[in-house]
Amino acid sequence: MKLYGLIGYPLGHSFSQKYFTEKFKTEKNEDAIFKLFPIASLDEFPNLLANNLSLKGIAVTIPYKEKILRYLNSVSDTALAIGAVNCIKVDAKGLLGYNTDVLGFEQSLMPLLKSSHQNALILGTGGGSKAVQFVLKKLGISYKLVSRNPTEDYQSIDYQSIDEGLINNHTLIINTTPLGTAPNIHECAPLPYHFLSPAHLLYDLVYNPTETLFLLKGKQHGAAVKNGYEMLVLQAEENWKIWTNPAP
Repeated sequence: MKLYGLIGYPLGHSFSQKYFTEKFKTEKNEDAIFKLFPIASLDEFPNLLANNLSLKGIAVTIPYKEKILRYLNSVSDTALAIGAVNCIKVDAKGLLGYNTDVLGFEQSLMPLLKSSHQNALILGTGGGSKAVQFVLKKLGISYKLVSRNPTEDYQSIDYQSIDEGLINNHTLIINTTPLGTAPNIHECAPLPYHFLSPAHLLYDLVYNPTETLFLLKGKQHGAAVKNGYEMLVLQAEENWKIWTNPAP
């Protein structure tokens, strides 16, 4: 039996196990199984590997996309440039790290972009944020990072700095934080939502619930909205290709 899994903490919100289990059933892939590995610390990772020798592929989610790099034998050029990994292939060469969030985000965002979406606010500075930054740079969209604890390293601003002018000038707003994820569905980033307009596009990497409070507030002011489910599916399928195809 070939084992695949997801590491992160917590994992109660994750759709990955259901997604891959249904995929295996539909494709009659009877020698594959997908498990969740909610580890409270990455210190548990070596034991996880030792106790699951049939692991062939590992998906990585919050909060380990950046910290996992030190455990890997090699990292793809894209993942290295981003500084975050969400996909690990396990083979004879060891642990090989990739970033498929980039593909998932870019392909799900592109159909929604308009010529007016030239400036973005990225909420959060973690691993998901780094993938988003990579894509926006590629697309030539300028951005500001927003953090509860801004630092010079990230050149970020705090939420209190966001005023009407910033909202008007940044018509693309992307939430990369876990705020609003089930069961904490009544949480959202502290933005001045009343300044939003139909010119805005709000994208939330959160996919559970389907409509977060962040997206709901955007819709109430006429903004276009998009959750992270399509991104999840796209990156999951890319993970599967990486896990099952011979390494170059």
